[in-house]
Amino acid sequence: MFCKGAKKNKGTFLSSTEILSFSEMVLFSGNSELYHMTSAETIEVFYNLRMDVDKLSYAASMLKIINDVCVEGETSIQKLQLLLNSLYVLSETDKNPDFVLAVFKLRLLGILGFIPRLAKCVNCHMEAKEMDEIFFSIKDDGVKCLACSKQDKGAIRISDGSYTSLLYIFSADAKKLFSFEIPEEAMKELELVSKIYTNEKLEKEYEL
Repeated sequence: MFCKGAKKNKGTFLSSTEILSFSEMVLFSGNSELYHMTSAETIEVFYNLRMDVDKLSYAASMLKIINDVCVEGETSIQKLQLLLNSLYVLSETDKNPDFVLAVFKLRLLGILGFIPRLAKCVNCHMEAKEMDEIFFSIKDDGVKCLACSKQDKGAIRISDGSYTSLLYIFSADAKKLFSFEIPEEAMKELELVSKIYTNEKLEKEYEL
């Protein structure tokens, strides 16, 4: 995309084209493959993220992942809504950034079609509610009972809090996605699952 004067300090489109700016733009392609921006209106700039280096790093991680999974010309309303909601929560609330990023990653995987099987053990089909211990299998996309997990070295033991959180993340209304609390121990488990599962499914190593 080409935007004349976007880099100038007093440029008309400066605020609309800065990183973390959510803007409505009018683009014109003409006879070339290059889009020209003819007008833009800034909707949100997530100012608080720019003032906090730690939060900015989490926001940058979200943007990197979104950039990797979006295809030019593809309608991505769900992805956009998730990104905007996640950035808003990160910017305007005191929720743990690790929590926000973990929920963002897992919900995005669900949008992309990577929804783990959580109701029953993926091997023996034992109901999750009947399991004494629950393990999350990265390799087999779902939960496993204690017996079946012994054959899966990569399976991660998760607490009831983590399991309940996973159920909520993949099924909750988009507007209420971050409307739950999670104990610190379960948070660490959720963070671990989200990181490994994302790296596995997107076939890329993300730092956060």
